[in-house]
Amino acid sequence: MTPGLAGFIADGSDPQTWDDITSAVLAALAAEFDVVPERGGTGAGVRRTTWLDTFDWRLHKAGMRLEYVPGRGGSELRLSGAGAGTDADTGRGTAQLVTGWQASRPHLLAALAGGPVGDRVAGVVAPRALIPVVATSTATAVYRLLNEDSKTVARLLIDRPSVAGQFTEGATPRTPGDEAGQQPVPLPPRLTITEVRGYPGQARRATRLVADVPGLEPATTLLVADALCAIGRRPGDYSNKVDAAISADMPAAAAAAAILLRLLDTIEANVDGTLKDIDTEFLHDLRVSVRRSRSALKLFGDALGLSKGKIAFFAAEFKWVGDLTTPTRDLDVHLLDFEETARGLAAAKPDDLEPFRAYLEQRRRKEFRALTRGLRSARFTGLTREWRARLTKIQQEYAAPARASRARSGQFEKAAEGTAGLLAAERTRVAFAKVARRGAAITADSPAEALHDLRKRCKELRYALEFFAPLHDPAAYAKVVGDLKRLQDCLGEFQDTEVQIGEIRVLAAAMLAAREAPAVTLLAMGEVTAGLAARQRAARTDFERRFAAFADIDGQRRMSALLRGRAGGTAINADLRDIQHQGRRR
Repeated sequence: MTPGLAGFIADGSDPQTWDDITSAVLAALAAEFDVVPERGGTGAGVRRTTWLDTFDWRLHKAGMRLEYVPGRGGSELRLSGAGAGTDADTGRGTAQLVTGWQASRPHLLAALAGGPVGDRVAGVVAPRALIPVVATSTATAVYRLLNEDSKTVARLLIDRPSVAGQFTEGATPRTPGDEAGQQPVPLPPRLTITEVRGYPGQARRATRLVADVPGLEPATTLLVADALCAIGRRPGDYSNKVDAAISADMPAAAAAAAILLRLLDTIEANVDGTLKDIDTEFLHDLRVSVRRSRSALKLFGDALGLSKGKIAFFAAEFKWVGDLTTPTRDLDVHLLDFEETARGLAAAKPDDLEPFRAYLEQRRRKEFRALTRGLRSARFTGLTREWRARLTKIQQEYAAPARASRARSGQFEKAAEGTAGLLAAERTRVAFAKVARRGAAITADSPAEALHDLRKRCKELRYALEFFAPLHDPAAYAKVVGDLKRLQDCLGEFQDTEVQIGEIRVLAAAMLAAREAPAVTLLAMGEVTAGLAARQRAARTDFERRFAAFADIDGQRRMSALLRGRAGGTAINADLRDIQHQGRRR
């Protein structure tokens, strides 16, 4: 509670009704104060509060809470918690007046531009939209506590909150009107003693009196947490991380199915937000989980116990989904970076690129229509439905401990019958060996395709590490992944700039053919291309240093240490010695 406030919540397990508890509280306070209802006082009446965050809870993770409170004199967004800032007059969190705000709809940061709340959250939220996660309606009664001189020395606030309009569990907000006919979900009533300036002792005394009333307990949770719990949610209940519940001794097939089911959960959780085009990160998270699913099938699809034909079918279907998402995501990347790119122009002016922006937006609308048709198609819905059914069946079939068995010399007698620990060590070892060998073979004369291929192998290794993260020592894991991420960043910069250069050339040709390309725009696009080429050269120059930091002798030892203690540890040591020998021959 904030200084000067003492809060209590009704104990839901107590058999007394809330009216009985209220009467007991008023009687306890009446022993030392005159208790007078305050009609129309500050805080009295019914108020609605809507809490907002991004879909992936970025404000919550940053220790912030954002609520929208409508009012006759002007509606407010109120930001509280760590990093929210403090108003010098009220001592409370940052607030911003808003007009024409519909709290039931998502809002991009542009709607808050230039305001104190917008300025505080921009670096945390962008490029995500703020969406309503839960709303409450609270009826508040206020009582004044008077001393012997009939002076108000404290106040008692009695809140009766309820969830006003439920949101789909774990999903994006419903379309306005979806809550029609839904009954409010009552929440435990709350009671607060507030301090009046100059009378801190009386507020403390009132608090002690209330604390002795049966059926009350200190309010240790926030109202928003109680509201989310009432609709089956919790703060931070969505993440795009691969955090499947696996253990080293569980059957490999069950672990593989658990990982793929977690990825499927993320895909499905982002479909609605992608179709509604709430923000670009829905498509990004969906796309990443599709890519991870494809890599997982390649890494350990054989451990599922399915036929090669069935694995090939699902791999091809997820490739189709990946291809379906590519055009829109590529255009999103261009548009997300557009402002920064325009500001970085030297010879041209930012306005010279506006026809290019308009063309990108036009192309994006066209590609997005194709994307939505695909995600709404029977092919996509059938894929996710059949994939979930298959994976769930595998989990059930391999749940028995007897399924985890026999491994010979670090190699599986049958992949589906090994353990998750064996699977993790063997497949991570193979993925690392590919990265180390192919990276060591790259020279200054190697074509760009060699770096592109290495980037794909690095992604497979990164995914293998992430899939099996619960099985690794956290410190050793963090070190290996940190080195790998820096190598990936370098390779990603090299490939992304090349892709963007090629796309800009294609778009410039298309704009020219359509007579939508003024000369100044083409010149500005040329300058952008030159800047991308310079970044690509810098990434190529940096590659050797980044690769050496990850895959040199020390890096190989770190990887060996990560996998040590699991079956396959001997094999990876042998592989790494072979890699070192190849490096010496070069």
